[in-house]
Amino acid sequence: MFFERPNAGETAVLVHIDFQDEQEREDPGEFLELVRSAGAEPATLITGSRQRPDSRTYVGSGKLEELREALSVHHAELVIFNHALSPSQERNVEQSLKCRVLDRTGLILDIFAQRARTHEGKLQVELAQLEYMSTRLVRGWTHLERQKGGIGLRGPGETQLETDRRLLRARIKSIHKRLDKVRSQRSQNRRARSRAEIPSVSLVGYTNAGKSTLFNSLTQAEVYAADQLFATLDPTLRRLEVADVGPVVMADTVGFIRHLPHKLVEAFRATLQEAAEASLLVHVIDAADPDRELNVTQVNNVLEEIGASEVPSLKVMNKIDLFDSSPRIERDEHGVHQTVWLSAREGRGLDLLAEALAERLAEDILDFPLTLTPEQGRLRAALHESGAVRGEDFDEQGRSRLALRLPRRDFYQLMSRLDERAEDYLPRSLQQREAWEA
Repeated sequence: MFFERPNAGETAVLVHIDFQDEQEREDPGEFLELVRSAGAEPATLITGSRQRPDSRTYVGSGKLEELREALSVHHAELVIFNHALSPSQERNVEQSLKCRVLDRTGLILDIFAQRARTHEGKLQVELAQLEYMSTRLVRGWTHLERQKGGIGLRGPGETQLETDRRLLRARIKSIHKRLDKVRSQRSQNRRARSRAEIPSVSLVGYTNAGKSTLFNSLTQAEVYAADQLFATLDPTLRRLEVADVGPVVMADTVGFIRHLPHKLVEAFRATLQEAAEASLLVHVIDAADPDRELNVTQVNNVLEEIGASEVPSLKVMNKIDLFDSSPRIERDEHGVHQTVWLSAREGRGLDLLAEALAERLAEDILDFPLTLTPEQGRLRAALHESGAVRGEDFDEQGRSRLALRLPRRDFYQLMSRLDERAEDYLPRSLQQREAWEA
């Protein structure tokens, strides 16, 4: 590696600045959790307020002097900002304070590097780190930016900085190729599940909302779960039996966070694709968190960024044990399950969630008989090829009577491909339901 990562247990001075723009604000409490999750020891938190960041040092000369004094008093060797710094700002602050500086993005990357366990997770973390550090490589090699002159040293050549940049580009290209293979394998697995008509459910939500605890409670898995940010990094898939639906694949995904850096979203796109192509998203929310509405907004923003905003979702308000509430289900005006209140840690309300999953997943499965004439052989062949036919017999007129069961999305895609109107082939009861839902 061409960069350093803070060692666990380092004493750090923290910096949090409040801005007038609500979109730029960060949560200092969440910042402390991030710092502790990385293994650093917070010495003190330096706060302040500004209309906008200083273009050169982000905080200004007065705050820099305050930081210098705090470093000396606490014998700290690291400054961590609760904000994203530009490479030049980070370099200028380092030169002024004579110590290492880490911004919010670098801090999250450090936590990810510690938590990655699978080969894919480690590749994704390394890719995000390399792309993040490629713009900051100059800070460690400023003394080598110029080619040396003198007898025997003149002439064309490559500076150390250029060499390292070239090596970085080569490594990034190599990781992209390896992740493309992983992405291809995941895509094949999803297609296989789709052909087998196995619905998929992805748990999504703000970090530390209790997704892994709920995942373990539902699937009897042993996924690591802890009261810390990003306890789960690598996705985990488990089989779950749902009443009236059958086997379902459930995925536990990485938790989202406010202002999740774009580089991380790009690097983890293959993993988050499980959410984008799921049959149903279960959005786990910490019901006891006073900022839960803001957290929900942040999760929705990331879902939109990865192309999962149109996937049907079911809200789960978790941790009701923290404020002595009872499990319950909330429905919309049409009687459809929308929100389940439960406690994953105590196991209360899991039966209600199972009921909601069965109802919501059954909506996406079409199970009906269909009679086709001999002239409709092309449609009959396509239905057989899709694996949707569960049984078939023929009447005296030579018409085929098919027993169909397939995902609604697959049925509509197949009919569109054949230039047919799907509604023309649905029983009257299903036609009415489709019209009502539209």
